[in-house]
Amino acid sequence: MEAQELSPRAAALVDAFAAHLRLERGLSGHTVRAYTGDLVNLFGHLARVGEGDPADVTLGDLRTWLANQYATGADRATLQRRAAGARTFFAWAARTGRLPADPAQALRSPKVDRRLPPTVEADQAREALDALAARVDDAETPDERAARCRDLAIVEVLYASGIRVSELAGLDTGDLDAQRGLLRVLGKGGKQRTVPLGAPALRSLAAWLDVRPRLARPAAGRAVFVGDRGGRIDPRVVRRIVHRALAAVPGAPELGPHGLRHAMATHLLEGGADLRSVQEMLGHSSLATTQLYTHVSGERLRRAYQQAHPRA
Repeated sequence: MEAQELSPRAAALVDAFAAHLRLERGLSGHTVRAYTGDLVNLFGHLARVGEGDPADVTLGDLRTWLANQYATGADRATLQRRAAGARTFFAWAARTGRLPADPAQALRSPKVDRRLPPTVEADQAREALDALAARVDDAETPDERAARCRDLAIVEVLYASGIRVSELAGLDTGDLDAQRGLLRVLGKGGKQRTVPLGAPALRSLAAWLDVRPRLARPAAGRAVFVGDRGGRIDPRVVRRIVHRALAAVPGAPELGPHGLRHAMATHLLEGGADLRSVQEMLGHSSLATTQLYTHVSGERLRRAYQQAHPRA
Protein backbone atom coordinates (compact mmCIF):
# COMPACT_ATOMS: atom_id res chain seq x y z
CA MET A 1 0.00 0.00 0.00
CA GLU A 2 1.21 3.50 -0.87
CA ALA A 3 0.93 6.46 1.51
CA GLN A 4 -1.78 8.08 -0.65
CA GLU A 5 -3.97 4.98 -0.22
CA LEU A 6 -4.19 5.34 3.56
CA SER A 7 -7.33 6.57 5.26
CA PRO A 8 -7.38 10.36 5.70
CA ARG A 9 -6.80 10.07 9.46
CA ALA A 10 -3.94 7.60 9.10
CA ALA A 11 -2.34 9.70 6.35
CA ALA A 12 -2.60 12.84 8.50
CA LEU A 13 -0.95 11.04 11.43
CA VAL A 14 1.89 9.75 9.26
CA ASP A 15 2.48 13.23 7.81
CA ALA A 16 2.48 14.86 11.25
CA PHE A 17 4.85 12.23 12.63
CA ALA A 18 7.21 12.71 9.68
CA ALA A 19 7.25 16.47 10.35
CA HIS A 20 7.98 15.79 14.04
CA LEU A 21 10.93 13.53 13.16
CA ARG A 22 12.30 15.98 10.62
CA LEU A 23 11.79 19.30 12.40
CA GLU A 24 11.84 18.50 16.12
CA ARG A 25 14.18 15.53 16.26
CA GLY A 26 16.35 16.55 13.31
CA LEU A 27 16.48 13.08 11.77
CA SER A 28 17.79 12.55 8.26
CA GLY A 29 15.51 12.16 5.26
CA HIS A 30 16.56 8.52 4.96
CA THR A 31 15.55 7.78 8.58
CA VAL A 32 12.25 9.63 8.22
CA ARG A 33 11.42 7.63 5.08
CA ALA A 34 12.21 4.39 6.91
CA TYR A 35 9.89 5.29 9.81
CA THR A 36 7.04 6.44 7.58
CA GLY A 37 7.42 3.43 5.28
CA ASP A 38 6.98 1.12 8.26
CA LEU A 39 3.88 3.04 9.34
CA VAL A 40 2.38 2.80 5.86
CA ASN A 41 3.01 -0.94 6.05
CA LEU A 42 1.30 -1.11 9.44
CA PHE A 43 -1.77 0.89 8.46
CA GLY A 44 -2.05 -1.03 5.20
CA HIS A 45 -2.13 -4.28 7.20
CA LEU A 46 -4.76 -2.87 9.56
CA ALA A 47 -6.94 -1.77 6.65
CA ARG A 48 -6.74 -5.24 5.11
CA VAL A 49 -7.92 -6.91 8.34
CA GLY A 50 -10.74 -4.40 8.79
CA GLU A 51 -9.17 -2.20 11.48
CA GLY A 52 -9.43 1.16 9.76
CA ASP A 53 -9.32 3.65 12.64
CA PRO A 54 -5.87 4.27 14.20
CA ALA A 55 -7.59 5.08 17.51
CA ASP A 56 -8.86 1.51 17.76
CA VAL A 57 -5.48 -0.23 17.30
CA THR A 58 -4.69 -2.72 20.06
CA LEU A 59 -1.55 -4.48 21.25
CA GLY A 60 -2.94 -7.67 19.69
CA ASP A 61 -3.23 -5.91 16.31
CA LEU A 62 0.43 -4.88 16.48
CA ARG A 63 1.56 -8.37 17.44
CA THR A 64 -0.46 -9.85 14.57
CA TRP A 65 1.15 -7.34 12.19
CA LEU A 66 4.65 -8.43 13.23
CA ALA A 67 3.72 -12.12 13.16
CA ASN A 68 2.33 -11.74 9.65
CA GLN A 69 5.58 -10.20 8.46
CA TYR A 70 7.63 -12.95 10.09
CA ALA A 71 5.48 -15.55 8.35
CA THR A 72 6.10 -13.90 4.97
CA GLY A 73 9.88 -13.88 5.37
CA ALA A 74 10.87 -10.64 7.14
CA ASP A 75 14.08 -11.10 9.11
CA ARG A 76 14.43 -10.37 12.80
CA ALA A 77 16.34 -7.13 12.28
CA THR A 78 13.48 -5.76 10.15
CA LEU A 79 10.90 -6.84 12.74
CA GLN A 80 12.91 -5.24 15.52
CA ARG A 81 13.14 -1.95 13.61
CA ARG A 82 9.41 -1.94 12.84
CA ALA A 83 8.48 -2.72 16.43
CA ALA A 84 10.70 0.11 17.64
CA GLY A 85 9.15 2.45 15.06
CA ALA A 86 5.62 1.52 16.17
CA ARG A 87 6.51 2.16 19.81
CA THR A 88 7.99 5.56 18.93
CA PHE A 89 4.99 6.54 16.81
CA PHE A 90 2.23 5.53 19.23
CA ALA A 91 4.05 7.04 22.22
CA TRP A 92 4.29 10.34 20.31
CA ALA A 93 0.66 10.19 19.14
CA ALA A 94 -0.63 9.52 22.67
CA ARG A 95 1.63 12.14 24.26
CA THR A 96 0.47 14.83 21.82
CA GLY A 97 -3.22 13.92 22.16
CA ARG A 98 -3.59 12.67 18.61
CA LEU A 99 -4.60 9.21 19.85
CA PRO A 100 -6.40 8.38 23.11
CA ALA A 101 -3.92 5.71 24.27
CA ASP A 102 -0.62 4.04 23.47
CA PRO A 103 -1.24 0.41 22.43
CA ALA A 104 2.46 -0.23 21.70
CA GLN A 105 3.73 0.38 25.22
CA ALA A 106 4.08 -3.35 25.92
CA LEU A 107 5.11 -4.33 22.38
CA ARG A 108 8.31 -6.35 22.53
CA SER A 109 10.91 -6.64 19.79
CA PRO A 110 12.20 -10.03 18.67
CA LYS A 111 15.78 -10.67 19.68
CA VAL A 112 18.25 -10.16 16.86
CA ASP A 113 21.29 -12.33 16.34
CA ARG A 114 24.25 -10.01 16.78
CA ARG A 115 26.24 -10.97 13.72
CA LEU A 116 29.82 -9.79 13.53
CA PRO A 117 29.99 -7.03 10.93
CA PRO A 118 32.28 -7.79 7.99
CA THR A 119 35.42 -5.72 7.91
CA VAL A 120 38.78 -5.43 6.22
CA GLU A 121 42.12 -6.31 7.72
CA ALA A 122 44.58 -3.49 8.38
CA ASP A 123 46.90 -4.69 5.61
CA GLN A 124 43.98 -4.82 3.14
CA ALA A 125 43.04 -1.23 3.99
CA ARG A 126 46.68 -0.21 3.54
CA GLU A 127 46.85 -1.98 0.18
CA ALA A 128 43.69 -0.25 -1.04
CA LEU A 129 45.04 3.17 -0.03
CA ASP A 130 48.44 2.50 -1.59
CA ALA A 131 46.72 1.53 -4.84
CA LEU A 132 44.69 4.76 -4.82
CA ALA A 133 47.85 6.79 -4.20
CA ALA A 134 49.54 5.06 -7.14
CA ARG A 135 46.57 5.98 -9.37
CA VAL A 136 47.10 9.63 -8.48
CA ASP A 137 50.70 9.40 -9.68
CA ASP A 138 49.59 7.68 -12.89
CA ALA A 139 47.00 10.32 -13.82
CA GLU A 140 47.48 11.67 -17.36
CA THR A 141 45.59 14.99 -17.13
CA PRO A 142 45.17 17.61 -14.39
CA ASP A 143 41.43 16.92 -14.10
CA GLU A 144 42.03 13.17 -13.85
CA ARG A 145 44.62 13.81 -11.16
CA ALA A 146 42.15 16.01 -9.26
CA ALA A 147 39.46 13.30 -9.32
CA ARG A 148 41.92 10.68 -8.13
CA CYS A 149 43.17 12.96 -5.34
CA ARG A 150 39.55 13.30 -4.25
CA ASP A 151 38.99 9.52 -4.28
CA LEU A 152 42.11 8.94 -2.18
CA ALA A 153 41.11 11.63 0.31
CA ILE A 154 37.61 10.18 0.63
CA VAL A 155 38.82 6.68 1.49
CA GLU A 156 41.55 8.01 3.79
CA VAL A 157 39.07 10.17 5.72
CA LEU A 158 36.46 7.42 6.01
CA TYR A 159 39.00 4.91 7.32
CA ALA A 160 40.75 7.42 9.60
CA SER A 161 37.63 8.89 11.18
CA GLY A 162 34.92 6.23 10.94
CA ILE A 163 32.35 8.84 9.96
CA ARG A 164 29.19 7.86 8.10
CA VAL A 165 28.92 8.37 4.34
CA SER A 166 26.21 11.02 4.84
CA GLU A 167 28.45 12.83 7.30
CA LEU A 168 31.34 12.83 4.85
CA ALA A 169 29.14 14.16 2.04
CA GLY A 170 27.94 16.94 4.36
CA LEU A 171 31.40 18.18 5.32
CA ASP A 172 32.19 21.84 4.67
CA THR A 173 35.66 23.34 4.44
CA GLY A 174 35.14 25.12 7.76
CA ASP A 175 34.72 21.74 9.49
CA LEU A 176 38.39 20.90 9.05
CA ASP A 177 40.94 22.07 11.62
CA ALA A 178 44.11 20.93 9.86
CA GLN A 179 46.42 22.51 12.42
CA ARG A 180 45.03 20.40 15.24
CA GLY A 181 44.15 17.41 13.05
CA LEU A 182 40.43 17.52 13.89
CA LEU A 183 37.20 17.21 11.93
CA ARG A 184 33.85 18.62 13.07
CA VAL A 185 31.03 16.29 12.08
CA LEU A 186 27.27 16.83 12.06
CA GLY A 187 25.80 13.44 12.95
CA LYS A 188 22.41 11.87 13.48
CA GLY A 189 19.80 14.05 15.14
CA GLY A 190 21.84 17.16 14.37
CA LYS A 191 24.42 16.25 17.03
CA GLN A 192 27.91 17.59 16.52
CA ARG A 193 31.08 15.74 17.46
CA THR A 194 34.78 16.16 16.82
CA VAL A 195 36.93 13.33 15.48
CA PRO A 196 40.70 13.19 15.02
CA LEU A 197 42.44 12.55 11.72
CA GLY A 198 45.84 10.96 11.27
CA ALA A 199 48.70 12.38 9.24
CA PRO A 200 47.98 10.37 6.03
CA ALA A 201 44.37 11.53 5.95
CA LEU A 202 45.41 15.14 6.57
CA ARG A 203 48.00 14.96 3.78
CA SER A 204 45.50 13.49 1.32
CA LEU A 205 42.93 16.14 2.27
CA ALA A 206 45.45 18.92 1.77
CA ALA A 207 46.40 17.52 -1.64
CA TRP A 208 42.74 17.29 -2.64
CA LEU A 209 41.87 20.80 -1.45
CA ASP A 210 44.78 22.16 -3.50
CA VAL A 211 43.23 20.78 -6.70
CA ARG A 212 39.55 21.04 -5.68
CA PRO A 213 39.04 24.22 -7.79
CA ARG A 214 39.56 22.11 -10.93
CA LEU A 215 36.35 20.17 -10.24
CA ALA A 216 34.26 22.48 -8.04
CA ARG A 217 31.51 24.66 -9.47
CA PRO A 218 29.61 27.45 -7.67
CA ALA A 219 26.87 24.97 -6.74
CA ALA A 220 29.35 23.15 -4.49
CA GLY A 221 29.45 26.03 -2.05
CA ARG A 222 31.81 25.17 0.82
CA ALA A 223 31.50 21.39 0.36
CA VAL A 224 34.78 19.60 1.02
CA PHE A 225 34.07 16.86 -1.51
CA VAL A 226 32.51 17.51 -4.91
CA GLY A 227 31.28 15.18 -7.61
CA ASP A 228 32.33 15.04 -11.25
CA ARG A 229 29.69 17.65 -12.14
CA GLY A 230 31.08 20.10 -9.63
CA GLY A 231 28.36 20.06 -6.96
CA ARG A 232 28.46 18.58 -3.46
CA ILE A 233 29.25 14.89 -3.75
CA ASP A 234 26.37 12.41 -3.58
CA PRO A 235 26.67 9.55 -1.04
CA ARG A 236 26.05 7.09 -3.88
CA VAL A 237 29.20 8.32 -5.61
CA VAL A 238 31.16 7.85 -2.37
CA ARG A 239 29.89 4.27 -2.14
CA ARG A 240 31.04 3.55 -5.69
CA ILE A 241 34.49 4.98 -4.95
CA VAL A 242 34.90 2.80 -1.84
CA HIS A 243 33.56 -0.34 -3.52
CA ARG A 244 35.99 0.15 -6.40
CA ALA A 245 38.94 0.77 -4.08
CA LEU A 246 38.34 -2.39 -2.03
CA ALA A 247 37.51 -4.51 -5.08
CA ALA A 248 41.08 -3.90 -6.28
CA VAL A 249 42.47 -5.76 -3.23
CA PRO A 250 42.59 -9.55 -3.64
CA GLY A 251 40.73 -11.31 -0.83
CA ALA A 252 39.14 -8.15 0.59
CA PRO A 253 35.41 -8.42 1.36
CA GLU A 254 32.95 -6.55 -0.82
CA LEU A 255 32.23 -3.53 1.35
CA GLY A 256 31.20 0.09 1.14
CA PRO A 257 31.82 3.09 3.41
CA HIS A 258 30.14 1.42 6.38
CA GLY A 259 32.70 -1.38 6.11
CA LEU A 260 35.46 1.18 6.59
CA ARG A 261 33.60 2.48 9.65
CA HIS A 262 33.60 -1.07 11.05
CA ALA A 263 37.28 -1.42 10.21
CA MET A 264 38.23 1.82 11.94
CA ALA A 265 36.42 0.81 15.14
CA THR A 266 37.80 -2.73 15.12
CA HIS A 267 41.38 -1.66 14.47
CA LEU A 268 41.23 1.02 17.17
CA LEU A 269 40.03 -1.49 19.76
CA GLU A 270 42.61 -4.04 18.67
CA GLY A 271 45.24 -1.36 19.09
CA GLY A 272 44.20 -0.68 22.68
CA ALA A 273 41.73 2.23 22.38
CA ASP A 274 39.12 2.38 25.13
CA LEU A 275 35.48 1.71 24.31
CA ARG A 276 34.20 5.13 25.42
CA SER A 277 36.59 6.95 23.10
CA VAL A 278 35.54 4.80 20.16
CA GLN A 279 31.88 5.41 21.04
CA GLU A 280 32.47 9.16 20.98
CA MET A 281 34.32 9.05 17.67
CA LEU A 282 31.62 6.94 16.02
CA GLY A 283 28.81 9.09 17.40
CA HIS A 284 26.93 6.16 18.96
CA SER A 285 24.28 7.27 21.44
CA SER A 286 24.50 3.92 23.25
CA LEU A 287 27.64 2.15 24.40
CA ALA A 288 25.89 -1.15 23.66
CA THR A 289 26.16 -0.40 19.92
CA THR A 290 29.90 0.18 20.19
CA GLN A 291 30.35 -2.97 22.25
CA LEU A 292 29.59 -5.04 19.15
CA TYR A 293 33.11 -4.26 17.99
CA THR A 294 34.59 -5.84 21.09
CA HIS A 295 33.03 -9.10 19.89
CA VAL A 296 34.82 -8.68 16.57
CA SER A 297 38.16 -8.18 18.30
CA GLY A 298 37.44 -10.96 20.77
CA GLU A 299 36.64 -13.40 17.98
CA ARG A 300 39.95 -12.66 16.30
CA LEU A 301 41.81 -13.16 19.56
CA ARG A 302 40.03 -16.49 20.06
CA ARG A 303 41.03 -17.67 16.58
CA ALA A 304 44.63 -16.59 17.11
CA TYR A 305 44.70 -18.40 20.47
CA GLN A 306 43.35 -21.62 18.98
CA GLN A 307 45.88 -21.53 16.19
CA ALA A 308 48.91 -20.74 18.34
CA HIS A 309 48.49 -22.14 21.86
CA PRO A 310 49.64 -25.74 22.35
CA ARG A 311 46.84 -26.40 24.84
CA ALA A 312 44.06 -24.72 22.87
